[in-house]
Amino acid sequence: MIAIIDYRAGNLASVARALDFLRQPWVITADAGVLSRAERIIFPGVGAAGEAMANVRNLGLDSVILEAYASGRPFLGLCLGTQIILDYSEEDDTPCLGIIAGSTRRFPRGLKDRDGHNLKIPHMGWNRVTLVGGSHPIMAGIEPESEFYFVHSFYPDPADPDTVKGRSDYGVTFPSLLGQGNLVAVQFHPEKSGRPGLRLLENFCRWRP
Repeated sequence: MIAIIDYRAGNLASVARALDFLRQPWVITADAGVLSRAERIIFPGVGAAGEAMANVRNLGLDSVILEAYASGRPFLGLCLGTQIILDYSEEDDTPCLGIIAGSTRRFPRGLKDRDGHNLKIPHMGWNRVTLVGGSHPIMAGIEPESEFYFVHSFYPDPADPDTVKGRSDYGVTFPSLLGQGNLVAVQFHPEKSGRPGLRLLENFCRWRP
């Protein structure tokens, strides 16, 4: 059973539908007991860091999430669920969970593409992920030219460069795939990324860190 952490952050249903397509059993839950029994954990989310962390703390999920990660079971962060696993987010000046050391940064103003055209924030659309330091099991079988769907104004910036497993470009080069032990986290939305995203989720369902 895969547990999808419910911290009122939105986008949970689309993750569940992707797992349904892959014929993987899932449960959306904020229950510590259910999370402790789950074989795998997905920490998704759409929204703002301040509200998300307030929900996490009000629901008593901060310690539950840390314990779930510490258990060694496969743990996947998606979008906002990637940003708030770091120490701090510039969005709403928010202290976060600190699973991975570092901060979540706002895209700087005045971003331009290679042709000098202004880029809009949030970054919304399709983009590639270039692997760093070799392959990661979560990306097995995914063609290098594959694109994933992004919607974000902030990006993760871990303190340890070894945790960066993939990068993307949007006016600046930013980390879009993080890995640390049994944790992998992506800035994009695999559940909205068509076949490459489904392959990534399938890889996670089979991954044995």
